[in-house]
Amino acid sequence: MLVPHDQLSPQAVTAILEEFATREGTDYGEQLYTLEQKVAMLRRQLERGEIAISFDTQTESCSLVNKREYLAMEGQA
Repeated sequence: MLVPHDQLSPQAVTAILEEFATREGTDYGEQLYTLEQKVAMLRRQLERGEIAISFDTQTESCSLVNKREYLAMEGQA
C-alpha cells in the first residue's frame, strides 16, 4: 500500500529516505554523492510525485517505488 509522505513526520520520511539511499545495490551512476545529496534527490522525487513510499504489510517494511509503475501494476493508473 502507498503511504502519503505528507502524513508522516518529517523525521520518519528522512529515516525512510536515508535507509533507502544506503541500501546495497542502490545505483546513482558514476557520480559519487554524499548521503545528504542522495536524500535531497529522493526527497525532490517524492515531492514531485515521481516516487512514493510503499508499505508491505507482510514484511512490515517500507520501500520507495516508482509511483506511476506501482499504480499501473495495481490497475489504478
